[in-house]
Amino acid sequence: MRQHGAEVWTKWRELVSEQSQSSQTVKAFCADRGLRDSVFYDWKKRLRESDAAKFVEVKVKESCKQGSPSPGHGTAIEIRLKKGRSLLVEPGFDANHLRTLLAVLETEV
Repeated sequence: MRQHGAEVWTKWRELVSEQSQSSQTVKAFCADRGLRDSVFYDWKKRLRESDAAKFVEVKVKESCKQGSPSPGHGTAIEIRLKKGRSLLVEPGFDANHLRTLLAVLETEV
């Protein structure tokens, strides 16, 4: 059941992102997809509130070595998740893809 919930949140996160990147109004976007715009606005508000309520602790760790970082190291950001898991995010990542991935990974099964 929880997995289903994560899929619903991911679906709406993608729809809200798609609409904001399109040139369509919410009304036109929803009409094209058979959605009620009131439901769309409700989900948009839920997503905004859930994103605003999250805080992430960031710790800066100084490098032990001086000089240039080796390829693939030093330019990435490590995101530590629940249960000791982590992600390395390289420069140039797709923010929407990362949001979707984090929503799935942070949802307990």
